[in-house]
Amino acid sequence: MKTTGKEYGLQINGEVDERYHMEKATQAACDYLNDAHKKYENWALVAASYNVGMGKITKELERQKADSYYDLLLNTETGRYVFRMLAVKDILENPSRYGFNIRKGDLYKPLDFKVIKLDTAVANFADFAIDHNVSYKILKHFNPWLRDSYLKNTARTVYEVKLPTNSNYELN
Repeated sequence: MKTTGKEYGLQINGEVDERYHMEKATQAACDYLNDAHKKYENWALVAASYNVGMGKITKELERQKADSYYDLLLNTETGRYVFRMLAVKDILENPSRYGFNIRKGDLYKPLDFKVIKLDTAVANFADFAIDHNVSYKILKHFNPWLRDSYLKNTARTVYEVKLPTNSNYELN
């Protein structure tokens, strides 16, 4: 959610939306989950709050005079969300129990990136991409948080643009 993202330090506007920035959004999500766990001391309530917000969970706990996620009547979407998260957790912890035999060779190899620090405006990201030996498609794929084809950056914020070091990188 936009409000929660901003509360956790993500920049969100017409040109930049850091909810799509893998590292920053992951850090914000971890911070949220830790804050929610400090508040509720219960991971099921934390997962539910991640779906509907801490305000809604707190309100429903008080309104329904409940102290457990499993005693709350919440919307169907949140109910499915929590149980899906529990299922994913169990599958990741016990893949062979569910028929997943993951070998080291089956895993994706880490990508090598170069990071370009950007503290000025960019008139045209297509030109920027060409200047850095990648296509516009590659630039946007690895930086989906850049929401437009330009960046005004009047505040001169320092952004880190990630580009694969192999200029022949192809998207499937």
